Amino acid sequence: MSHPLDERYRARIRSAWQGRISGCQLGKPVEVLSMREGHEALTAYLDSVQACPLRDYIAYRPRQHVQAGSCRGNLVRSEPDDDINYTLLALMLLEQYGAELTTVDVARTWLRYLPAAMTFTAERAAYRTLLGRGAEWFAEGARPGFELSECADNPFNEWIGAQIRADLYGWVCPGRPGLAADLARRDAELSHRGDGVYGAMFVAALGAALQAQAPGAALDSALAVLPAGSGAAEAVRIGHALAGDPLGGAAIRARYAGMSPVHTLNNLAVVVWALYSHLDDFSAAVGEAVMAGLDTDCSGATVGGLWGLLDQPIPEHWTRPWQGRVAVTLAGCDELALDDLVRRTVTVAERLA
Repeated sequence: MSHPLDERYRARIRSAWQGRISGCQLGKPVEVLSMREGHEALTAYLDSVQACPLRDYIAYRPRQHVQAGSCRGNLVRSEPDDDINYTLLALMLLEQYGAELTTVDVARTWLRYLPAAMTFTAERAAYRTLLGRGAEWFAEGARPGFELSECADNPFNEWIGAQIRADLYGWVCPGRPGLAADLARRDAELSHRGDGVYGAMFVAALGAALQAQAPGAALDSALAVLPAGSGAAEAVRIGHALAGDPLGGAAIRARYAGMSPVHTLNNLAVVVWALYSHLDDFSAAVGEAVMAGLDTDCSGATVGGLWGLLDQPIPEHWTRPWQGRVAVTLAGCDELALDDLVRRTVTVAERLA
């Protein structure tokens, strides 16, 4: 593995941030369209703005459920999104707690920095439990009748939320997928259970392993952190088996027909399929992840961040429009500079090493 102090590592971290942000901004305009109206509506819109195959930011044409801000021509900074909020939040957690991070630390940090209005599904349900039953517990210490695990007792605890919080744990643990997965687990268990946790562990482990191994071996290392019979492990195997198949996205949608478009399993399969289909082409990797539908900004972001760890630069047409400006919606944070995020991430990795 590369030592975290060297320039090669710094370049990877820069590309990981660039890839995650660009993939998120690519999928953001059509996220609601994809989730609410389905894949046919997504494809029809992309066709209407001549965006197929998707290899650049999406042009804007007024339509219900399409967001204009991150579209081509309108993008002057990375617009706020929960996917990027959580990556920054993971960075802040590790800056404060390092390898001693606990799920209690995650909960306290949410209450301090994460606006409730910027949480969704499992995170919002967990937050509601924290506010309703846990606030006094955090202020005064252990309180009879409340266990932190209650926060994960919600109907969305196998959806994608924990998976989108996991990337940075892998970035800062090059060559150590076990540690990356364990850090992601501690974060995920605040709001998720089962495959919701396993998806986060896999993404973190894969990010760590890709920095030390060839992509095929890295996949095996990341799979090793999961229970072999879990739905997440199966989703990874399905996505990898379809790598190189241009109809892989359709096959995944068919395999998981009837599942929520923001579930962990269908989106995890899309991430693995898109990434391993295009290990040498960033634009195709994030483009196919978004064109597959489901949770477009989340899958685009995860694929982009993982691709950025492959020692290849992100093409300039993805990074130029947002000019290194990263907007977030955390308490005390409005807009950050990419250079500062890279510096802070490298510092955390140095400490963990």
